[in-house]
Amino acid sequence: MATPGTGTTFLAVFALISALLIGFYGTGSGVTWSVVFLTAVTGLGSLWLRRRDGGTERRVCVLVLGDLGRSPRMQYHALSLSKHGYNVTFVGFLDTKPHQEVLREEKITLVPIAEVKGVRVGPKILTYVTKVILQCLQLLYVLLRMETQSHILMQNPPGLPGIAVAWLVCVLRGSRFVIDWHNYGYTIMALSLGDTHPVVRLAKWYEHFFGPLASRNLCVTNAMKDDLQENWGIKATTLYDCPPSIFRETPLRLQHGLFMRLADTYPQFQSRGCEEDKQVERSVFSECDLCEEAVTLRAERPALLLSSTSWTEDEDFSVLLKALEDYEGFIKAGASLPSLVCVITGKGPQKEYYRKLIDSLQLEHVQICTPWLEAEDYPVLLGSADLGVCLHKSSSGLDLPMKVVDMFGCCLPVCAIHFHCLHELVKHEENGLIFRDAQELAEQLKSLLSEFPGSGGQLGAFRRTLRRSRGPGWDENWDQNVLPLLSAP
Repeated sequence: MATPGTGTTFLAVFALISALLIGFYGTGSGVTWSVVFLTAVTGLGSLWLRRRDGGTERRVCVLVLGDLGRSPRMQYHALSLSKHGYNVTFVGFLDTKPHQEVLREEKITLVPIAEVKGVRVGPKILTYVTKVILQCLQLLYVLLRMETQSHILMQNPPGLPGIAVAWLVCVLRGSRFVIDWHNYGYTIMALSLGDTHPVVRLAKWYEHFFGPLASRNLCVTNAMKDDLQENWGIKATTLYDCPPSIFRETPLRLQHGLFMRLADTYPQFQSRGCEEDKQVERSVFSECDLCEEAVTLRAERPALLLSSTSWTEDEDFSVLLKALEDYEGFIKAGASLPSLVCVITGKGPQKEYYRKLIDSLQLEHVQICTPWLEAEDYPVLLGSADLGVCLHKSSSGLDLPMKVVDMFGCCLPVCAIHFHCLHELVKHEENGLIFRDAQELAEQLKSLLSEFPGSGGQLGAFRRTLRRSRGPGWDENWDQNVLPLLSAP
């Protein structure tokens, strides 16, 4: 943070120049002196804003115009920077708690910003414009009052108005600006507003104009790298999402502990039947002999199906719900299939809409719950599941679902809905399956779970493939692709 002394010094210099201006006007110096004054103030202001010290090159601001707790990739950036000795100022909304590793790291300082709402009366365009203006002022205040940073690393989307503000601050302070392209913001807006909406067209122009002004660029797929080069004139480095070490297969004892905690809140995890053995602690999936402290999975357990979401327009969960209805139909028709507990984690704007749809379903062999998990519990649940489902359909066709990366880190096979560059991550019939509609997903669930809970069949083969093919983790990938960018002139 800037010390009070530096601010006082700047104000003193500003007052001195102001006094000189008054003197010059008093002697009839004319308008020429006002130009000199403005030039002097601009120059001195720039020097003050660019003030650097011995620690400047070891300071990086990581900026997210979203919830830090739901921005895992940017949390990993912050952790990687801190591991290499950088002091990180992590700026964003604090709606949900970031991972404990981030909170414990002494070199990471969280700087919360509030989500600006804009004027609530009048036309929507007025609300939007006032929101952008207020957020510009807020970001300028936050970024200019912190110590000079060597880099500002910003996630896009969301990038309006953050890209322009961060670029301006970098120009004023002599910092280097890095954009991590997760997707294109205007394509996400187009899902709800349409491609021809004036706001969407403005957002597209904005990203095309300010995006190329960054000093360095990262992106999440080779398809996006090629598109940025061909259509935006931006040279980017592909940094694939890789699971950090916390994503792994979960030991049975940790599985049972999580199941029992979830059973306190969600009946779908509670043991069914009338067991009264006080020496055995049971969830619907597992049991623990309290005398011998031995944990086992129950032979008659249901299969645990897991999906995670931000409940936004780019994921149509009606596809999964229809597939689960079809799966219920297979069992009622006599198919030898296990019951299902389907867990859909996450927060987002469409959650209540889908919860109403879920409540309206009449399912006997399929149970659905929609919990919000703490950051530490999410990888434990992934590592405990039997099958993952991904409904992310990229708005641009150029990004990859991080949830699948996390699932693969836990050696969890996945059924994922098809889109343009999904093949960069999911290899059909090798580490998972790709479907195009609810009927195809239902058939895949039927096929993959036909031998459950046995480890044979295609589901077991996918899991063994994932165990064998674990590539480099996040740390190695980051050191290879991002660290050189920070030291580049």
